Amino acid sequence: MQMRVLGHSKMATHNDDKPPTASLVNPLYYPSYIDQIPSKKLQEYYTSDELLKLIKSLQVEVVSNIELCHDLWNDFAPQNTLFDTWEFRCAFYNAYKHAPHFIVLKNNEGPVAVLPLWYEKDENRYVLFGSVWQEENSFLVKEPLFTPLLLSVCPSPLYLNALTQETVKWSLDYMDFELDDPKYILDLTTLNSVDDFLGMFKKKRRYNWRRDWRIIEGKKPTIHIDRFSDFGSLVSLSKQRFKSKGEETDWEDERRVEAFAQVIELGKKKKSYEIRMISVEIDNKIAAVDLITMYKNCYYPLKCGYDVGQFPGIGNYVNLIEIKDALSLNMKKMDFLEIDYGWKSKWFDEIPLYKYEKDYKHPDEG
Repeated sequence: MQMRVLGHSKMATHNDDKPPTASLVNPLYYPSYIDQIPSKKLQEYYTSDELLKLIKSLQVEVVSNIELCHDLWNDFAPQNTLFDTWEFRCAFYNAYKHAPHFIVLKNNEGPVAVLPLWYEKDENRYVLFGSVWQEENSFLVKEPLFTPLLLSVCPSPLYLNALTQETVKWSLDYMDFELDDPKYILDLTTLNSVDDFLGMFKKKRRYNWRRDWRIIEGKKPTIHIDRFSDFGSLVSLSKQRFKSKGEETDWEDERRVEAFAQVIELGKKKKSYEIRMISVEIDNKIAAVDLITMYKNCYYPLKCGYDVGQFPGIGNYVNLIEIKDALSLNMKKMDFLEIDYGWKSKWFDEIPLYKYEKDYKHPDEG
């Protein structure tokens, strides 16, 4: 398909195996993409007399200029969660430098829907801007009816993860959204103390937490707040922990290390989210480091490194420290993010998330 490049006189041919290099003005949506709408029932719906005029007015645009992408993000992102902030996403962009590929549907009045993607050359796939580490993703649309239209013009292979239930519910009956790993939330609005939290569980579980608290407290730990120089220790402790379990960690990729270094630096500016670090030191040894962000009264424990070998129970101890910390800061909830890791579902509320794939083959599928 031939597309005119904004700011250039020559033509550019879009190739799904290569990332885009400029902002591209594309053809009218109708009739080019009608056959790509996911189901016949939806095709009939969009070409009905009621909607045909709207469909015929739409154009498709691909934007890869980062400044234009920023403008689109500011216009459409709901700003409800940490992952809606440009600064948090941009921390990953600064580290990975993957080519942006924002799909835009527009009419004479301007953009009406945006799907913010980037192209991962090393994985040969398009994912949501900011990497698959982002959560609570949503389709940036003025009306839900634009969601299937956005997905019908997407490149492939495409992998969209951690989509909210709210953003997919209009299309759930017509499209193949699958359940993704859930995320885990602790509502703080009914709690006044850590004891209130522990009181939510049976005696044996309360005992285990209090036992670990007593053991670590007996070692006379020193708690450091916002000693960001401990970030390197967080990374090394996490690597050691995963290695001891015979598992790989994302810290092996230096770009991931740089992404969270950027999260810290951008968070210090307090433009959108705030950054926080809690370090636990015992006998002049760093036993634990947690990296936290805060946004709109939500407390996000993002990354951690624990020396479980020398200090058994340190994980439970830090979790209680963080709950106490979040309450002292008048946070309304704690977001413990996706993936259970064998413990989150025992303590926190599970929130479903969804995913959408197009011609994408997972690495473990061979």
